[in-house]
Amino acid sequence: MLDVIVTILTEIDNVMYFPILIIVMAIAGLYFTIRTKGVQIRLFRESLRLLLEPSGDDNAVSSLQAMLVSTASRVGTGNIIGVSTAICIGGPGACFWMWVMCIIGASSAFIESTLAQIYKRKDENGSFYGGPAYYIEQGLKNHKLAILFCIFLIATYAVGFNLLCSYNLQSTFIEYSFYNPSTTPAIIGFILAVLTGYCLFGGGKRIVSVTSTVVPLMGVSYVIVALIVIAFNYANIPSMFILILQDAFDFKSIAGGIVGSCLVYGIKRGLFSNEAGVGSAPNASASANVTHPVKQGLVQTLSVYIDTLLLCTATALMCLSTGVARNAAVSGAPYVQDAISTVFGIAGPIFITVAMVLFAFTTLLGNLFYVDNALTFLNHKKKPSKRFMRIFYICATLIIFVGAIIPMDAAWAAADITMGLMTLINLPTCVLMGKTALDCLKDYETQKKSGQNPVFMASNIGMNEEELDTWK
Repeated sequence: MLDVIVTILTEIDNVMYFPILIIVMAIAGLYFTIRTKGVQIRLFRESLRLLLEPSGDDNAVSSLQAMLVSTASRVGTGNIIGVSTAICIGGPGACFWMWVMCIIGASSAFIESTLAQIYKRKDENGSFYGGPAYYIEQGLKNHKLAILFCIFLIATYAVGFNLLCSYNLQSTFIEYSFYNPSTTPAIIGFILAVLTGYCLFGGGKRIVSVTSTVVPLMGVSYVIVALIVIAFNYANIPSMFILILQDAFDFKSIAGGIVGSCLVYGIKRGLFSNEAGVGSAPNASASANVTHPVKQGLVQTLSVYIDTLLLCTATALMCLSTGVARNAAVSGAPYVQDAISTVFGIAGPIFITVAMVLFAFTTLLGNLFYVDNALTFLNHKKKPSKRFMRIFYICATLIIFVGAIIPMDAAWAAADITMGLMTLINLPTCVLMGKTALDCLKDYETQKKSGQNPVFMASNIGMNEEELDTWK
């Protein structure tokens, strides 16, 4: 029965990404890149400048804080396990296509985050909130589609991503002698589910506080360790890049099995990691207190770059520079652990395990807190009752346990499918509403050229203030 379910999920996953999602993502990304004249590259320096711009209110969320929230949700097991899987199964060329989709996708991230800012709302405490559900409802006047998006978001972050996150974590222990495939995954899944449940029910505030502080440091440490491994193998760097480019443009090989090619795997794992255009980051973007929506749109492009061009690339180059064997049998954590052990010995795999534990734990919590916004929307813009949330958290912890014991293909397929469904609603919506974001960008640049600190007014782009909740 399980084999049948895995086969069905895999087939749906394959069809969804090729040809459907690849075409939608490429067209949307290229369209936004052309229409914005490459805003994600052209205004890169402006994006960096805006990071340090204060919110103007000590109690409000700044651009930097909102960007860090979305980056925290992006950075996780996908930066390590996802990239390893792409290289081992798809080939080294997956790195190139991951980079391409990152740069193109950054324009989609700009549009969705700008729209989230335009249509954001303010609660009774003066805090801002919003996201795709809100700009779909207000901009497209389509409440049913907004509800469907929220359902897919919950399916993605409470189910698909958490199944995969749990699986990825337990897979890092395969390299250790105590690992027993019959019992170890269940034990790890049980411990992870209990810890997560403890934090969700309010008992783990100290755990959450410590991990939220340690994880950024671990991310920096991970990049430093990767650079050390690459430096030890500096002689292989030229041949490594040649290998990536040769494999990326081996169209005969790609055409022979495109579903499992470096092209498809690069796009899949790139999307899973940076989530550009998926519709998740706008939920964080809407919380920022800025004077103009474009400011947050520009800052969010940096989050995509940090995730893919920095962290994912660190994993890819570290692994490829060592020349250790890559195949389906070692895809995931083992490939990364084999690579790092060539320089750090037994300490290398331990470091990866610790990093994965921290990344996975904060990702699990972050994913579930991300769902709160969708649940609030579905509950007529009101927070669900405590009883409902208790039942929801119990179900969520059970899903985490299940994720540790399911096959790898099922975990990846479930995450890919649910994420793909979100993207298939969000990206077309962004295209349909793109003119609003583009007019907003034009207004921003016009004000900048005249030496002003851009301040948004709905009338500047032909919108009625009554359409918006906060820009008045």
